[in-house]
Amino acid sequence: MAEVLVVEDDAAVREGLELALRRQGHVVHTAESGEAGIELLVLRRPDIVVLDLMLPGMDGFETCRRMRASGPIPIVMLTARSDDFDIVAGLEAGADDYVVKPVEPRVLDARIRAVLRRAVSERPTEQPEPEERHGDLVIDRAGLEVTKGGTPVSLTPTELKLLLELSRTPGQVYSRQQILTAVWDHDYLGDSRLVDACVQRLRAKIEDVPAKPEHVQTVRGFGYRFGRS
Repeated sequence: MAEVLVVEDDAAVREGLELALRRQGHVVHTAESGEAGIELLVLRRPDIVVLDLMLPGMDGFETCRRMRASGPIPIVMLTARSDDFDIVAGLEAGADDYVVKPVEPRVLDARIRAVLRRAVSERPTEQPEPEERHGDLVIDRAGLEVTKGGTPVSLTPTELKLLLELSRTPGQVYSRQQILTAVWDHDYLGDSRLVDACVQRLRAKIEDVPAKPEHVQTVRGFGYRFGRS
C-alpha cells in the first residue's frame, strides 16, 4: 500500500482514478491543479505522484519540475496523447515513468509499484567497498549517496538506480531493453525514450561536460556503458 497524490483537472477521471487506486489498497489524495498539487505535496508528503500533463494554469511540465525541485519524489506522468514530444518533454521535466490515458487501473497500479520498488534500492548481500571513486565522482553504495568534487549530488530514485546499475560493471555495454528491465522493471518491449531521457538527466548532474560524457557513455547502435576510470 502506498500514499498516492493524483493531480488531474478532469473531475470524472480524477474520481475514477481515486476509486480504482483505493480498491488496489492505496491511500489517495487528489488535486485539480498543479498549484493545489504542490501544496498537497508539501502538506501530505505522499510516496508517489500521478500527474496529468494537460492541466489548466500551471501545466504538468512545470508542476513536475517544481515538484522535483522539492525533493526526490517519484512521479508517474499521465497523458492523453502518445505524442513523442509530450512524452520526452515530460520525462525530461523529471517524471520517472508515464502512462497514456485511458489506462487500466491494474496497469497504473503496476507502474506505481514498479516505480516505488526503485525508490527503495536493494541493499547488497555482501558488504560493498566503502566508496567507489571514478575521478571526482564518488559512489557510496552502502549509504546510497553520490558526490562530485566533494559536493552531494541530488539524484531521483530512478537516476540513482540507473547509475548504480551501469557503474556496477564499468565497461560493460547495456542495451536499452536490458536497462529497462533492470531499472524500470519492464520485462516487455519497453519504451527506450525512458532510458534516453533519464541518461540525459543523469549526465547533466554527474558529467563535467554532458555533451562529452566520461562516465555514462553512448555506444552507438547498442546502448550505454559506464566508462572505466
